[in-house]
Amino acid sequence: MPACILVVEDEPAIQELLALNITQAGHNAIRALSVEQAQMLMRETLPDLILLDWMLPGMSGIEFARKLKSDEFTKSIPIIILTARGEEIDKVRGLEVGADDYVTKPFSPRELNARIKAVLRRSAPQMTDDPIEFGGLRLDPGAHRVSGNGATLDLGPTEFRLLHYFMSNPERVHSRSQVLDRVWGDGVYVEDRTVDVHIRRLRKALTATGHEDLIQTVRGAGYRFSAQ
Repeated sequence: MPACILVVEDEPAIQELLALNITQAGHNAIRALSVEQAQMLMRETLPDLILLDWMLPGMSGIEFARKLKSDEFTKSIPIIILTARGEEIDKVRGLEVGADDYVTKPFSPRELNARIKAVLRRSAPQMTDDPIEFGGLRLDPGAHRVSGNGATLDLGPTEFRLLHYFMSNPERVHSRSQVLDRVWGDGVYVEDRTVDVHIRRLRKALTATGHEDLIQTVRGAGYRFSAQ
């Protein structure tokens, strides 16, 4: 599943290079030249990760990172700081405000993509292409295949994304609104009960290999993916 990555960089050439690398890695890039532009974009769509330049016009990247991490609505969004500052004390400052990683300019596209993948793997594993296996159920995002005990299962695109999200976040209760945001997207407006319909379809598909009970209903709270 491609991630939505917000690039906040005031140098157009570097911004273009970053966006190109992100796109080539299979993700979607949205761009801002300043914190003000970034805030406007985030009112419409919350990104899955932010690449944030330290030196920006107006509010600095460090101040913006501190603001995002102190806000209940945005504190869970991972941030990678980009800067020409290579001193250890500067790296510590970036991490102290809540940044998840730190990349020093100039950097190679390979290094940047590796760091993006590592941060997404920790914070949003459903955004990576790593295969996941749980109780004999295996999902391969790269090949877009699901199998149960070696038998191939046929899932629709929404059910595939739903299962990917659940398998990436097991043993946790997910409300309908959380599932809608993470599977359908923050900017998509559909009824909460839409989740129930697709859960039923997913469970029906999983009955072929006896894995339907992995998706549990938690009354009054939502759903949980669990073997317990």
